Amino acid sequence: MSAVIAVIDYGMGNLHSVAKALEHVAPLARVRVTQRATDILEADRVVFPGQGAIGHCMQELARLDLVETVRRAAREKPFLGMCLGPQALMSHSDENGGIAALDVFAGDVHRFPEGLRDAHGLRLKIPHMGWSCVQQIRPHALWAGIEDGARFYFVHSYHLAPADPALVAGETEYGIRFATALARANVFAVQFHPEKSAAAGLQLLANFAAWDPDRTA
Repeated sequence: MSAVIAVIDYGMGNLHSVAKALEHVAPLARVRVTQRATDILEADRVVFPGQGAIGHCMQELARLDLVETVRRAAREKPFLGMCLGPQALMSHSDENGGIAALDVFAGDVHRFPEGLRDAHGLRLKIPHMGWSCVQQIRPHALWAGIEDGARFYFVHSYHLAPADPALVAGETEYGIRFATALARANVFAVQFHPEKSAAAGLQLLANFAAWDPDRTA
């Protein structure tokens, strides 16, 4: 039987492009975009995408009764968070005066400070939107075949600040240096959009589709 990859659908994000990218890199897998807890918990691996506001994300997860389902999937299965996904995995976000998130990873989500400038002194726009380099802070199976410093596509105004620096698997410079990939056990979470990141993004998704956390870092 072919493996099942569940893409969590809580009404936020371009799920069609995520599913198509996964189908492209894992043609033998069954990619299921779903809001059903049973589908998520029965899948072989889980993708948690999204874009937009963390408050709306948490509201929709609660409305769909998926909060504990996502937490359980992040404990038990190969799990990939993308864009808003990793922000939701943190303990807390500064958005709208403070919002409690899923607390899978201890730490916070902070808005980029005003007045950021690049190395040439030019003012940087918020949101951070476009292509930026990701430095691989430590080896990981999902970096296989991806050059250190490869460019990925970003759209975000808030950034990850994990309590444990050992969680950081990738960083990016945008006026400040911030975490763009977190990894622990069976969870890998990235601030960028792999499905919009050309060859490097597709390679990361292919690596995830083949990843066995019990055998590799």
